[in-house]
Amino acid sequence: MAQSTLKKRPAAVELTQGAEARVADLMAKAPADAIGVKLSTPRRGCSGLAYSVDYVTEEVAFDEKIETPGGVLYIDGASVLYLVGSIMDWVEDDFTAGFVFANPNAKGACGCGESFMV
Repeated sequence: MAQSTLKKRPAAVELTQGAEARVADLMAKAPADAIGVKLSTPRRGCSGLAYSVDYVTEEVAFDEKIETPGGVLYIDGASVLYLVGSIMDWVEDDFTAGFVFANPNAKGACGCGESFMV
């Protein structure tokens, strides 16, 4: 009987070093009951979907779990299809700071960059 070897499936979202560092920073300041941060795509904005990152206090069965050196990033199970293949980065400059997404699934975005459509 041949032994099967299972390949580990790549994560739906790739985090840059900047994003990993920001997750670590968020977890260092997290409420005591937080087990990680969660990326989701709630419906809002003029293009339909937005990116949202919030603390999470419990695992949900269909969420994807990505271990980073500084903490766990969960991806909302209902959002994974909108995010597969995306790169998540943290960008800071003199005027703004925030997570930035290179999402190959996005077919368009609003002018202000707050929301996207698939």
